[in-house]
Amino acid sequence: MLVSDVFKRLRIGYAVTASFCTFRRSFEQAEILREYGAELIPIMSEHAASVSTRFGTAEENLAKLRSIAGRAVITDIAEAEPIGPKGLTDIMVVAPCTSNTAAKLTASITDTAVTMAVKSHLRSGKPVVLAIASNDSLMGSARNLGELFNRKNYFFVPMVQDDWVNKPASLVAEFSMLPNAIEAALNGIQLRPIIYHSSP
Repeated sequence: MLVSDVFKRLRIGYAVTASFCTFRRSFEQAEILREYGAELIPIMSEHAASVSTRFGTAEENLAKLRSIAGRAVITDIAEAEPIGPKGLTDIMVVAPCTSNTAAKLTASITDTAVTMAVKSHLRSGKPVVLAIASNDSLMGSARNLGELFNRKNYFFVPMVQDDWVNKPASLVAEFSMLPNAIEAALNGIQLRPIIYHSSP
């Protein structure tokens, strides 16, 4: 059962990468976390912050996350670097987390605002929760997810094979489970099952 008191004054780094079709679901969960009393430090990767798609313009998406968090969105490496040294976050969430970002985290590459935010946050050994959204999670990206499963401090929002007939390698986080995944991660627990499938 979700204990929303856990979120009161919890400082959550809320990072968004460029799986544009899942932005709406991510923003909905960000709003819920704020309703629970969490403080959000919003971060967007450079592509997430600058690319307009049929799912919204870059300006609209930035404004939406800024409005939810009540503060400016971090969008570059220089702004993200102080997160760890200044102890700004209790937990880091990447929602959505693309396969590209997961690969970079696996290799400790810090060339975006989001990967720098995660690296900076991890210096204190605090938890990171990933909400994966990728069409090739069970193909080329599978090894990166396997690596992160075995990394200390990384936790996952449970994922669904959203269309296992037409997109058999696709995995998308069940975004409605994000608050539960955060609460579990704060206690060092990975929610299970990690991967399941929906009906075709």
